[in-house]
Amino acid sequence: MKNNAINNTSRRDFIKKMTAASIAASATTIPIASFLSSCSSSVQKMAASADSVILLWMAGGMAHTETFDPKAYAPFVKGLETKKVLSTFPKLPTVVDGLEFSEGLQNIGKVMDKGAIIKSYKAADLGHILHTRHQFHWHTCYEPPQSVQAPHIGAWIAKELGPINPVIPPFISIGQRFTMGEAEELKAFHSAGFLGNEYGPFLIPDPSEGLDSVRPPQGMSLKRFEARHKLFKELANKSEVMEQASDYQRESLMRSMEQSYRLLNSPEAKVFDLAQEPKEIYDTYNTGRFGLGCLLAKRLAMNGARFISVSTEYEPFLGWDTHANGHTRAKGMKALIDKPVAQLIKDLDETGHLDRTLIILASEFSRDAIMEGRPGVEVRDQAKNQPDAIENIRHYGMHRHFTDGGSILMWGGGIEKGLVYGKTADERPCVSIEKPVVIDQVHQSIYHALGILPDTHYTIEGRPFYTTPDGNGEPILDLFGKPMTASKEKLS
Repeated sequence: MKNNAINNTSRRDFIKKMTAASIAASATTIPIASFLSSCSSSVQKMAASADSVILLWMAGGMAHTETFDPKAYAPFVKGLETKKVLSTFPKLPTVVDGLEFSEGLQNIGKVMDKGAIIKSYKAADLGHILHTRHQFHWHTCYEPPQSVQAPHIGAWIAKELGPINPVIPPFISIGQRFTMGEAEELKAFHSAGFLGNEYGPFLIPDPSEGLDSVRPPQGMSLKRFEARHKLFKELANKSEVMEQASDYQRESLMRSMEQSYRLLNSPEAKVFDLAQEPKEIYDTYNTGRFGLGCLLAKRLAMNGARFISVSTEYEPFLGWDTHANGHTRAKGMKALIDKPVAQLIKDLDETGHLDRTLIILASEFSRDAIMEGRPGVEVRDQAKNQPDAIENIRHYGMHRHFTDGGSILMWGGGIEKGLVYGKTADERPCVSIEKPVVIDQVHQSIYHALGILPDTHYTIEGRPFYTTPDGNGEPILDLFGKPMTASKEKLS
């Protein structure tokens, strides 16, 4: 009996501490006294060509010359001069005339007649090149640090458009864990910032365990869970930290809790159960956590999620972060993404959902074997022990960060089919030489597809905070192939 009493007290203390911690985290994102003092978001909406968005995030720096914009192929031989290495994979044709991808991306190449490629993305100059710093910039459109917590693009979309299906969280992030290096930096942009908790991401680190995230812990009865839910709400209202928060923050947190509780009690939670997929389909997607994330994204998009991010996951020196064994690692990463990305496009197209679902595949910046950063901008070289001549396969590939060129793929949601936009140089440095694109344009193109006006903003601390800095971003209208039509937002 004594031990049980101790355990029960420990549980209560744990819940209380976790409540205070979570409230503190949200409350400190901006100065509380001035929280969302005036809402001045545009009420008028444009006609939209998309209802939802899927972001396929190639975390770690995907080299454009090794993937979707290959250059001259230099096969590995001992003694090969590093400066002669532009691409370590041969080029292969896609279904679009004149468009070639590097070897290993044949399946994605077969669905490019349903989408477009931007070849001329330029990452910003943010001083010292850091992955999480550039990822923050890509996902929020704001350079860190900011005096207020900038919302993730998914949070802006959730706030402005609301849920399609009131039971399904409008913003869902799949595949990124926060238990490795740079965890706090990653958390910094996985946030709704000043928009409030209810618009923040519903986090699913492992898509194969997605169902576990929408049901009570194993062994806990529904009655016991409901009692804990009630206790959590009481603790949230009594928390000393919460007493310092604005009414908006307090109400937003409570709405967030209620939304999560509603999902746990809904039959629609089965959307998160990948076991319901036919084995053949499941096996096609199952290249690992990213592939299964694409499968979960398909199910969520077809059942009313507004914004879904699926990440290959950023973990320092792993995945696309190819500081060593660049060729070998890129080969493995392409095997991870090629089939599931192509299958996602085909499945949504066949069910009629692709027309109203905008899909984006992107990375924070590119890579090069020789150059760090961009021409004319001095940054610290972070590729260690890269020789002038390659004697070992571990030095064969793209190891340095390159910010002056990059590829973004887009499908559905009104995007022109078969479009190739922009160009990079065929010789080093492989910089953007035609129609350069920056992140403000990417964000405003996404908002344009969703019918969100460019001047959308809220007033924080007496200053307007726009979806893109100063509200000056403009969409790339050439990406859109046909006039916008009014949103129907139909579910399958």
